[in-house]
Parts: sequence; C-alpha cells; structure tokens
Amino acid sequence: MRLHSLRRGRSCLLAALLISAAAGLAAEPAALRPTGAAIIIAQTTPATTAEYQELLAQYLAARQPYEAEATVYWRAVADQRRLRVGKRRGGQDVSLQDYVLSQPPVYSGPPYPIDPSAPTEGPPRKYVPVVADFLRAAAQEFKFVPRPPQSEIEYKRAYAKVAAAAGLTREQAVRIYAFESGGNGKYDVQAGLEYPRPGARAISTALGYNQLLSTNSVELLAEKGHQFISTLQARAAGLSGDSKEEMQRKIAVLKSMVAFSRSVPDTWSDHDRLANTEKGLGIHALNLDIDIGPLLQTQKLLDSVVFARKQGFGRALSAAELEMMNLTGDGNGIDMITMPQPWRERVPTSNFFQPGGYERNPIAIRNNVVAKLIAATDAKMDEEVRLQGAKDLAGLFPK
Repeated sequence: MRLHSLRRGRSCLLAALLISAAAGLAAEPAALRPTGAAIIIAQTTPATTAEYQELLAQYLAARQPYEAEATVYWRAVADQRRLRVGKRRGGQDVSLQDYVLSQPPVYSGPPYPIDPSAPTEGPPRKYVPVVADFLRAAAQEFKFVPRPPQSEIEYKRAYAKVAAAAGLTREQAVRIYAFESGGNGKYDVQAGLEYPRPGARAISTALGYNQLLSTNSVELLAEKGHQFISTLQARAAGLSGDSKEEMQRKIAVLKSMVAFSRSVPDTWSDHDRLANTEKGLGIHALNLDIDIGPLLQTQKLLDSVVFARKQGFGRALSAAELEMMNLTGDGNGIDMITMPQPWRERVPTSNFFQPGGYERNPIAIRNNVVAKLIAATDAKMDEEVRLQGAKDLAGLFPK
C-alpha cells in the first residue's frame, strides 16, 4: 500500500487522498482545474456572476503558466525515471544527474472561485467498503466465512510465526506493523478507522497489520496463491476429524479464489478491476482468517525483500527502507534505498511519484528529499513501537 501515514499524520494524508473537486469545477477546462492538494478555495460565499467571471479570469491567468511549468517538470521526472530503468537493465551506473534535482513548482496564485450557479452541495463522497462488506461478499460469492482469532494475541502469534519462518526480522515486522497500524492496530484495522471518533469513515480498503489494499489481496493470490494452497494442504495433513474437514473446505474456497484472481493478465490495473468486484471484496476477507491472513500480510513484505535481494541489495533492509518499497513500489523503492547518502540529501521525493499521487501526499511534500522521508518514517516508527500492540508482537518473535 502506499504511505497512509506517518501515522497520525496518517489522517491528514489519507484525508487528502479523498479531496474531491469543489462545486463548479466541472465548468472549468479539465487541464486547468486544480487537483489534489492544489485545491484551495478561500471564499466562504459565492460571488455574483460578474464577480465570479472576473475572479475566474484572474485565476486562469495565474494557473495557465503554472500548469505549463508543472507539465514540463513532471514530464522530466517521467523521462528521467525511464532513463534510470534503462540504465539499470543495461548494467550501467546511474548518476546523480539522472534525477530531477529541483522541487516541483508550487501554485501560488489566487484560488479557484466559487461559481454562484453551481449546486451548493458537492457530489457525495464515494463509499469505501469496510470489513462488513468484505465478509458479506465472501459469504455471498464464495460461501466462505473467515475463521477469526480467539484473541488478538492469537493472530499476532500466527503472524509472528509465519513472518519469522519467511525470514522477516523482528525489527522489520514489528516496526512496519507499528507504522502501518498505528502501534496498537488489531488484525482487522482498516485505514481511516484506526481510532474511534464520531463520523469516522474508511478512506481506503487498506486492511490489517500491513494495510493491504483489496488489489494487493487479489494480486497476491494471482501470483502466490498456489504457494498458499500448498501451505494449507501441509497443515491439513496433520489434522483429523472436523478440523481437517474445515481446512479442506477452506482449501477448496482458496482454489476458487486463486482461479478468479488469475482470470486476467498479471497487471496491477487488471487486478485492481477485479478487486473492485464483489468477488474481489470477498477475496480481501482472507486477511481476516487466522490461517490465511498472516500468509497474505507476510507475503507483501517478503516480496519486497526478495526483490531487493535480486537487485543485489546485500544487507537486510531496515524497516524504514522496506517501508519505502511499500510506499512507492519495489522499483522506485530500490532506487531510493540504494542511492548513496549524499544523494539522498539532494534528490527530491517527487522523483518517485506520479504527479497526482505526489500532490495528495503531504508527507512526501513536507519531507521533500529522500533523506528526510526516510528519517520521518523512522521517527514515526520509533514513536509507535512503544505502544502495547507493537510490544506484544515483538514478544512473540523467536528470541
């Protein structure tokens, strides 16, 4: 998933992901509409039509040169990224000059004015499915009900066992758990619902200790599903009676889910399309199952560790480095963590984002070079590993 936080900065960042266009934006040419964090509306009451037209003209006059500058900047970021990928594939060294070393342009002109003819209320916020929806979809589409843990400690114990067996270190697992779930998150914690508060809403499908998106769950089944099936089959071999029958039914369901996940090409966009169907939501419910959930949560991190190893990264990834891969994707992440320290002090974080994602990510904007972003991640981990949930998980790892 993706840096949902520096987490109670999490709330600000994820809220920013859900900023929608203000009333009246539909009337403006799409290329000139402010997006993401750039949406700033200072007026509290609509202007008259004449005032609106005058303010709109002022806004467009300021916004057009900014958009032109931003287009050039982000094109350069994409071009340099392709250049670095090509160099690495060809066995060439990457240089500091292969990055865009300036910060993105910032719009500082007048805000977009309120259109007096626009509806007073904006469009309704898009509904984000929650745990109840995942469970309903699993029952409806696959006749599957996840087996919940009898306690949070039971799930933590299962996760620690799987993570340690996979080769994840205690530091990696515990610090990322603390960072992703707020230090005390339960196995069913969902982004936006980490802390009880009036009117709280889920802000993404990110779920569990490592905050997997529903797309992650579908992708993991498509790519590693047969491995998960083999693991459950080995467990079933050691069971008898009702427990064995239950496990065999679960394996049959898992096979059906794997087949569905593999029904499209192995691309993020195709998996994302499946993840937003009822069957995809049902697959996401696997994270809530005591037998399968820890496998999914662990595999997401393990895939990044394996990727780094294949890229020649010899030492164990620190938790913050592993989180960079989780945040920006393995390719961008390895780019960040393999660069020399002096480069980290100079290379803007914008080099590792798409423009829309960057604009909606105040953490990356505020910590605007690689060194600052990694340091901020480490600092938040330092804070949240002190909480009881993180301490409990740490205590369950092999000494």
